[in-house]
Amino acid sequence: MVQQTLATTRRAVHHCAVPPDPAPLPDDPALLQGLLRELYAENDKLRLLIQRLTRHQFGCRSELLTAERLQFGLEDLEQTQAESQTAQDAAEPTGDRKPKPRGDRTARDLGALPAHLPRYEVVIDTGHDACPCCGGAMHSIDEVRTEQLDIAPMQLRVRVTRRPRYACRACEGAVVVAEAPARPIDGGMPTEALIVHVLVSKFCDSLPLYRQSQMLARQGISLDRSTLSNWVGSACWWLAPLYDLVVSTVLSADKLFADDTTLPVLDPGRGRTKTGRLWCYAVDDRPWSGPSHPAVAYIYTEDRKNVRPAEHLAHFKGVLQVDGYGGFKRLAGDRVDDSVRLAFCWVHMRRDFFQFHASTKSPLAADLLARVAALYAIEAEIRGHSADHRKQVRQQRSRPIVDALHDWLHQQVERVPGASDLAKAMRYAIRHWPGLIAFVDDGRIEIDTNVVERAIRPHTLTRKNALFAGSDGGARHWAMAMTLIQTAKLNGVDPMAWLTDVLERVVSSRTKIHELHTLLPWNWERSSRAEVAEAA
Repeated sequence: MVQQTLATTRRAVHHCAVPPDPAPLPDDPALLQGLLRELYAENDKLRLLIQRLTRHQFGCRSELLTAERLQFGLEDLEQTQAESQTAQDAAEPTGDRKPKPRGDRTARDLGALPAHLPRYEVVIDTGHDACPCCGGAMHSIDEVRTEQLDIAPMQLRVRVTRRPRYACRACEGAVVVAEAPARPIDGGMPTEALIVHVLVSKFCDSLPLYRQSQMLARQGISLDRSTLSNWVGSACWWLAPLYDLVVSTVLSADKLFADDTTLPVLDPGRGRTKTGRLWCYAVDDRPWSGPSHPAVAYIYTEDRKNVRPAEHLAHFKGVLQVDGYGGFKRLAGDRVDDSVRLAFCWVHMRRDFFQFHASTKSPLAADLLARVAALYAIEAEIRGHSADHRKQVRQQRSRPIVDALHDWLHQQVERVPGASDLAKAMRYAIRHWPGLIAFVDDGRIEIDTNVVERAIRPHTLTRKNALFAGSDGGARHWAMAMTLIQTAKLNGVDPMAWLTDVLERVVSSRTKIHELHTLLPWNWERSSRAEVAEAA
């Protein structure tokens, strides 16, 4: 009866446009106290929600103020300091200027510039060869040589292909000419390098095609955005086999990072965008000096159904490092042979406690954050060591921390209000505990999924600038380009140079389908270095 009265009163309160009339309130003091407690709890939830929304709108989105973010904040101060220093230097006579001390950042020796950069020389001579003292002839004894880093704006040029034709004097009907080289776009004007430049600028440098069209127009080249779109589509057709190879290589690993993110896609029939998904699967064994090369694969789907990761990972067996998404849990649960083992992310678990602490300054949340920080301090020390060493250190130092934290969670979850966000965060941690502590017993497993989070981050900036993909086909091109570009970057390979060479080889059929593995970034880099060494 009490619960029914409270429910009726709450509905009356929620649906009133003005403060409710006190007439329908119960006269029973017990009912009034119960209603008051419920309203207080509801008020606390609303207050916490407002604080979170305020922090989301006006506060820092990141949980940590990294060194890079701190540098962003110091940029304006450094610019002002540089302006003041330049004005001071300009006010001094040239002959009176003293060399800056070596500790001065503005005078710091940055080392020799890379040898592969082209050089051009500017000679500044005295203009006379007579001695200023006696008027005698002077001769060169040395020179003062300095180097500065210069830049020339992107220069468009025209490649003229000449194919001489030959005729026989004896039989005038015979005319011989070399076969025309294959082009990525039949009859089109762009070279492979220009097409790749457009592709990399869009998906690596986050420059939408309409902006690239404006940049080309400033150099007198009028190219419509739709023309650039055709170039991107043609490039993706040529590169599709290599994309499939990268995807199959990634999904054949025995330890994967997996996550997904949104991709708005234009839906012409409805006159608005729909929400597609980019699934990201990454391999990175560098934290434990593993044998695999780092790589990342993006796969586009039109929705986020649980069957999507099951389709992608139908043949996967091993450790899958993920967040708490139900599709990954279902994938592992459906395997009767336990061939997929889930490892969960401590960053996702920690986030709810961090947000609660940021809003309420809860000492319980602060306690958990301190325990997690101790685990991360250990991880920082062993990053890059072998899997066996990492496991040994974790067993000795991390195991006591996680065991104590497990007991602490079970003790505290019974003491906090069950409907509070803190209790929800605790229950999430307890529910995912076996996957959270998987890293302690396996040196190959990372404590979080930051590898795949970093792989998704470049996509978010491109998505923000481009607003949406034009179609499902365009979204698949998006996944394809991001896969190739991000994999190249993970392996320290310049995407522009690599994809230009790959496109030239594929278009000209110099590299056959069964030889595509030689064009993977880690293999291509080794072969390129070998060719350079042979040429030298």
